[in-house]
Amino acid sequence: MHCRKREEKHKSQSHSLSFSDLCFYNGYINNNNNNKHKLYCDFLEMENQKKVSAISDVGAWGMNIVSSVGIIMANKQLMSNGGYGFSFATTLTGFHFAVTALVGLVSNATGYSASKHVPIWELLWFSLVANTSITAMNLSLMLNSVGFYQISKLSMIPVVCVMEWILHSKHYSREVKMSVMVVVVGVGVCTVTDVKVNLKGFVCACIAVISTSLQQISIGSLQKKYSIGSFELLSKTAPIQAVSLLVFGPFVDYYLSGKLITNYKVSSGVIFFILLSCSLAVFCNVSQYLCIGRFSAVSFQVLGHMKTVCVLTLGWLLFDSELTVKNIMGMVIAVAGMVIYSWAVEREKHANVKTHSHANVKTHSHAKHSLTEEEIRLLQEGIEKNPLEDVELAEAKS
Repeated sequence: MHCRKREEKHKSQSHSLSFSDLCFYNGYINNNNNNKHKLYCDFLEMENQKKVSAISDVGAWGMNIVSSVGIIMANKQLMSNGGYGFSFATTLTGFHFAVTALVGLVSNATGYSASKHVPIWELLWFSLVANTSITAMNLSLMLNSVGFYQISKLSMIPVVCVMEWILHSKHYSREVKMSVMVVVVGVGVCTVTDVKVNLKGFVCACIAVISTSLQQISIGSLQKKYSIGSFELLSKTAPIQAVSLLVFGPFVDYYLSGKLITNYKVSSGVIFFILLSCSLAVFCNVSQYLCIGRFSAVSFQVLGHMKTVCVLTLGWLLFDSELTVKNIMGMVIAVAGMVIYSWAVEREKHANVKTHSHANVKTHSHAKHSLTEEEIRLLQEGIEKNPLEDVELAEAKS
């Protein structure tokens, strides 16, 4: 009799434990299902975001290429001897940034864009580097042959790669490096003709390449460092660049051309093309900051050479410029290099995503196995030893 009571008591305890174990197990399964549903919803949201981001990326590149080619065509008509002969490039760039600063001021005043804090010393440093880039580029074009000037511009791609490796420890895959070389060779074939160099021109070209590369890298790093949008950063740097270029630009232009801007005769056609150039410059500046913020300085340099191809083609169509077999071959090689570069970058991105996903799966799998062992122990102690009807009897007895 005594043994029978002990057996019933033990059985009752066993049934109670089995019921709690079952509740735990059912709760875990429900939670697991909820987690799966949440993961599926997150996956769909990520896919939608990728589609929107891809459309935005294409729009940013399209705006940059169209505005850049447009401003080159407008400036060619404005500055060439066959046009209006306005040979004050540095001062014109000051006009560009003045209009961009005005657009940024109106945007902030109307609440279209939010103003975030960036230390003034960062803005002054960036403006100094950017203005050095503009001045050195103009000096390099004046002191060197067109061929060497084009070579110096092409050298920016490897220089940007090296500087990003030094400053940000960024590494590139073999495919990316090879595609960069293909682009450089292609653009070099279609643009480089006579190559003459002198010491002053070489020094100016080196300063231009280093300052331009540093400026483009700084655009991306400042956006990430202060979590600031491309247009917001541009609206902060444009006023500083505008003031400095409008003050010192006329002196630089006098050194370059031997002409004073105050002696230039202004006409309605000149005013029209200056306003057109300034309007296109706003879109060009915004799209430059946008592209570098979304991608990288290297991508901006590589895919930016599509503008060179477009300028050569439009020059042949609109201005009867000569387009030789050598030019066409170079353009084909350059475009092929850009396609390979885009493929290589996407491949690198997928490889990085796959690596991170594999690491997350391994972590999740380890946690899952630990929990499964716990489930097995609980089930072996309770549920597997007793039928489901015993659980219902235990509930009734209690």
